[in-house]
Amino acid sequence: MNPKIQNIRYTGDYTYHIRFTDDREGTVDFKPFLWGEVFEQVRDKNYFKQAFIDKTAGTITWPNGVDIAPETLYQKIV
Repeated sequence: MNPKIQNIRYTGDYTYHIRFTDDREGTVDFKPFLWGEVFEQVRDKNYFKQAFIDKTAGTITWPNGVDIAPETLYQKIV
């Protein structure tokens, strides 16, 4: 089982610095994930900056409910 997301910090453009509960951390560029109709609203940079950690699902989520699984982001860091 992968560690959970502990903290996220917007770092510019379409990137967030992500820290996991096992102390692994790194900056992830989300551009490759932001394709398709479901991410249309998230491609707006002001909206992109509104990401938060959904504590129940353990995902990085935006206010419209779109999310990216922590396993995917963890693989990008390791």
